[in-house]
Amino acid sequence: MLGAARSAASRSCVRMSTRRGKQWQGRRGMNTSQRSVKEAKSRAGTGNIEVVEGTGEGSGGFSMMPRGPVSWPALGLVAVVAASAVSYYKIERERRLEEAMGKIVSTGKPAIGGPWSLIDLDGNLVTNRTFEGKWTLLYFGFARCPDICPSEMVKIGKVMDTLKAKYPALHDQIQPIFVSVDPARDSLKALKEYGKDFHPSYVFLTGSPEQVQQMAKKYRVYVSKADETEDGDYLVDHSIVVYFHDDTGDLSDCFTQSMRPSDVVEKVVERMTFVPSY
Repeated sequence: MLGAARSAASRSCVRMSTRRGKQWQGRRGMNTSQRSVKEAKSRAGTGNIEVVEGTGEGSGGFSMMPRGPVSWPALGLVAVVAASAVSYYKIERERRLEEAMGKIVSTGKPAIGGPWSLIDLDGNLVTNRTFEGKWTLLYFGFARCPDICPSEMVKIGKVMDTLKAKYPALHDQIQPIFVSVDPARDSLKALKEYGKDFHPSYVFLTGSPEQVQQMAKKYRVYVSKADETEDGDYLVDHSIVVYFHDDTGDLSDCFTQSMRPSDVVEKVVERMTFVPSY
């Protein structure tokens, strides 16, 4: 009987131990779940959700870091689109400009150009009739232009050198002309110094502000004086076009900034060798 009592007591202790273990595990699980919920609520306030591998909950390493409204790839895409839009605008503007320059009115004469008079570096009067019998490459600029004017002047110089090497007969019939749109500062002395840096075939012209303004208006050249600096210096915004006239003084073609020297040479040769069919 004593052995039976001890066996019954032992079984009762095992059952109590088992119940206590289950209760402890249940409380532990509840505490773990409560901590998880609390942490999730805390992270929800910051916009961060992190699940660490190995915890058994949401295993797979999902993580969402805080992100701003714009990412670097999005900024890059915006920059590419903006650059493409600017490039398209420039190309389209030059295309329309070329169409406008080449527009022929009902009388068969170009819609731009006309009589003008200026003075050369020797102080002599020069008019549009001075160059009759010559094809002319006419460019409007100013001596203090920092980059665009020199670039266009050098380009025309390369065109002249190429024509001299490949088409000497055509080269001898062409006269490059530079007209200053800044007569207030481009004196004869200033233009003489400026001309030393460019092709020797150039003819440099200037005149009174009224003469320059009248000529620019006839060629539809945009000219605008920018704001002056504290020391009185300023830039001049202007159209960037080279006007190509035939040997009678009529406008034959125009060349924009985007054209390469080889493109200009090709157009010049095409215009000068064109034989109309009647």
